[in-house]
Parts: sequence; structure tokens; C-alpha cells
Amino acid sequence: MKSICVYCGANAGARPLYAERARALAAALVDANLSLVYGGGNVGLMGVIADEVLRLGGEVTGVIPTALVEREVGHTGLTRQFIVKDMHERKAMMAQLSDGFIAMPGGLGTLEELFEMLTWSQLGIHDKPIALYNVDGFYDRLTDFIAHAREEGFIHPRNAERMLVEEAPAALVALLKAQRGG
Repeated sequence: MKSICVYCGANAGARPLYAERARALAAALVDANLSLVYGGGNVGLMGVIADEVLRLGGEVTGVIPTALVEREVGHTGLTRQFIVKDMHERKAMMAQLSDGFIAMPGGLGTLEELFEMLTWSQLGIHDKPIALYNVDGFYDRLTDFIAHAREEGFIHPRNAERMLVEEAPAALVALLKAQRGG
């Protein structure tokens, strides 16, 4: 395992806790010698985690669509930055460059990316680990819903189990590494 894709919000959230925990996750990634792959932005939690990985001496790869660069939200100080045609190309490249996935607290885009990776895993398109960074119980209602959908017969138990859940950054990284086999 060499790189982790982190899905996170273009907003910072309502509480400073989210930025604090983004920095803690950045430290856990750097401590584990893992590079960050993310959406390439300099705003919200995206900017926080990228800046912190860089500050700690880690590598950061951003993948951003042209339309977002044109809106001046692209990070300009990354190790590598790929500018792609659209969101579909962005998500495919981020998946290709990553050995695992973490969804930090975020909004609709974060959830869409998370569920796409879960669906791709279910379909056998990839076998990379997927985890929720459950900062202060942020994803508790989502995990409850997944359990409900499983109980109602809409999600097979093995597919519900694909999503690892953890609040402690170092433990989260360790879970991903163990799932991937190193």
C-alpha cells in the first residue's frame, strides 16, 4: 500500500473539529509513509488535509477537472497535479492512483464518490479497502442506514461489510493496510 485516496468536503464544516481531524489524518498518512490522492482543491477540508500532508513532508497528488481550475479552486503547491476533462475522468484517475479509500466528513460529492467506490467493489471492478473516517460520529446515521438496507434485503451482508468504520486516524490507516494485506 503506497497511496490513499481521501474524499472530503470543499467546505470546512460547521465546527473547527473537522479541520483538526483532517490534520490528524494527514499525520497518520505521513507516519505510515502513505501518499495522499485527493480532488486537487485548495478549499475546505480538501485544502486542509493537502496542506498538512505537504507541511509534514508527505506527497500529495491532486486530480481536478478543468472547470474547477478555472474557478480558481485548484491547489498550486502539490507534489503532482493532474488536470482532467471532467468529474468522471477525475474519479477514475483517483481510483487508479490509489490503493485504498477514506471518506472524511463531507457533502454530496463525498458521498457520491464513496458510494461509487463501494459499488465498484461490489461489482468486482476493484478490491481496494474503503473506510469511513467517522469523526465525532459524523457517519453514524449512514452506517445505521446501511444496516437497515441490509436487514431489508437490499444490501448483501458481504457488501455492507466492505465499508470499514473508524474514528482514530492511526487505527483507520492500520485497518486499511490490514485489509489490503500490508
